[in-house]
Amino acid sequence: MEKNLALVLLLAPLFGFLFNVFLGKKAGKGIVGVVGTSSILVSFLATLFFFSQINANPGQPVVVNLFQWISLEKFNVDFSFLLDQLSILWLLFVTGIGTLIHMYSVSYMHDDENMHKFFAYLNLFVFFMITLVMGSNLLILFIGWEGVGLCSYLLIGFWYKNQEYNDAAKKAFIMNRIGDLGLLIGLFILAYVFGSLDYHVIAQNALNTKIIGENSALITLAALCLFIGATGKSAQIPLYTWLPDAMAGPTPVSALIHAATMVTAGIFMVTRMHVVFDLAPLVQNIIAIIGAATAVLAASIGLVQNDIKKVLAYSTVSQLGLMFMALGLGAYEVAVFHVITHAFFKACLFLGSGSVIHGLHGEQDIRNMGGLRKAMPITFWTMMISTLAISGIFPFSGFWSKDEILLTAFHGNTVLWIVGSIASIMTAFYMFRLMYLTFFGEFRGTEEQKHHLHESPALITIPLVILAALAAVGGLISLPGSSWLNHFMAPLFHKAHEAHHLDSTAYGLMGVATIGALIGIGIAYVKYIKKQEVPEQDSEIKGIASVLYNKYYVDEAYDALFVNPLKRMSHFFRNYFEVVFSEAVFAFGKIASAAANQGKAIQNGSVGFYLLAFVLGLASILVCLYLV
Repeated sequence: MEKNLALVLLLAPLFGFLFNVFLGKKAGKGIVGVVGTSSILVSFLATLFFFSQINANPGQPVVVNLFQWISLEKFNVDFSFLLDQLSILWLLFVTGIGTLIHMYSVSYMHDDENMHKFFAYLNLFVFFMITLVMGSNLLILFIGWEGVGLCSYLLIGFWYKNQEYNDAAKKAFIMNRIGDLGLLIGLFILAYVFGSLDYHVIAQNALNTKIIGENSALITLAALCLFIGATGKSAQIPLYTWLPDAMAGPTPVSALIHAATMVTAGIFMVTRMHVVFDLAPLVQNIIAIIGAATAVLAASIGLVQNDIKKVLAYSTVSQLGLMFMALGLGAYEVAVFHVITHAFFKACLFLGSGSVIHGLHGEQDIRNMGGLRKAMPITFWTMMISTLAISGIFPFSGFWSKDEILLTAFHGNTVLWIVGSIASIMTAFYMFRLMYLTFFGEFRGTEEQKHHLHESPALITIPLVILAALAAVGGLISLPGSSWLNHFMAPLFHKAHEAHHLDSTAYGLMGVATIGALIGIGIAYVKYIKKQEVPEQDSEIKGIASVLYNKYYVDEAYDALFVNPLKRMSHFFRNYFEVVFSEAVFAFGKIASAAANQGKAIQNGSVGFYLLAFVLGLASILVCLYLV
């Protein structure tokens, strides 16, 4: 029963992919949408069953062993799946939010000629993410890890006739391969040290003081390599620049990548391998520092972006930075809490931005919006709830999870707390800047856009309402002093559960965080409501704003340091080495051809000549035999 249901959970999205690839175009758009969405819904319902089972029996994870995959002398890998607290939590929002995104896509992509292909890619994306999450060892995780990388490439460049979109897809693919090389090296080191890539075996051997003592340097190196993989997949410094460019894909893709699937894979992997990271405190410090730096860097860039999806993209990078800061401080439960709440409000924000873009016929520049709250009330209110959540306003979900991270940072490292607080203030400012410029004031678009303004259809607004509700109340799963989430996850960690009751320090930090968020919101209100400022056109942006708008020129630096030298080197090899070696290779062919032409001359069709050649050849053989 459990084995069959686990296979249904895993393979339902794969069925949707195969159907839409081979039969989707003939079946029609309605069937494509139904099959694509239903396949993810089936996985979600199966996940709910396993969730109820594990919640009732927290010490008994479900293991589904299909067959022995790799068998060497001292190294064995089973093709098996693990359903425990961590995988179930991830599956709940991957399949749950994935279902809502698929439902949304039925309407959003209805006019696209390749809708069947889009749903096929979405289904495949979810299938690989489920594989990543369900695997009982790092090799199966790596299959899913590479699979979501492939699907991100296919979906970011879905509108392939636009060269910029193709470039964005290639950038995402290549930067992820850089991180994936680090992950792969880490897997080889762990296989050497622990003799296995199975999570359970690694966790057991991590308690063996002899193994740890003899291989402490290798374990530290493995942890660092794993984190390099996470920086690529979850867009941390220095491999973060692909994620904002991933906005080239259709908006449902942005929601799926940013909220439910790909970027959370790094958080999942680090949490899953916490036994290794706990043995490498140096790497944990690096993770916390990189996370804090990424949070404030991305937030500062988001202050001046004018593309509605780019603002949300840098917000994702910043929020991921806060999650990694929590991981680096060893607060794995807190990081997972913020992953869950972030999935709610960020999916709502991205889908809400898609609703705005849909209503404005493709317009994404917030400078050309304004006054939309009356024409699009459902989109406005759902985005406002999610904006309050991401800004950390009581009592919305983001308040509880972000406050947990800042509280952990305050007790762990005051500098990190200050950096995280600054990033949070910036978040409140740029998110309300987006809301004020999009929904308040006078409409700044064209008359044609104004004439056609309307609320999006039900298939778009229903997912928004559900996600906004989750963004509002999602924090209830981990309230201070009564954290269901911490108790649910407790069996995963080899340490006593620490209750996080409120004290005067916690109340004080809550107050500071709330005041900081209100300051950010207040500054945005003064600038964009009272003074009714509109951001300058690109050519008019000067000074520090220009540096932020151009993303600290990091892309230009990467082009100068890596991309352009590699291009010049490839051109050099193509124009010189390749010419020489090609001529050398073709020379062998020319020699063979010339010899063949000479040989053809004696094939003249004369029987007498052939008999003469036969006699001479036979005579030569006899002479040689006699002489020998």
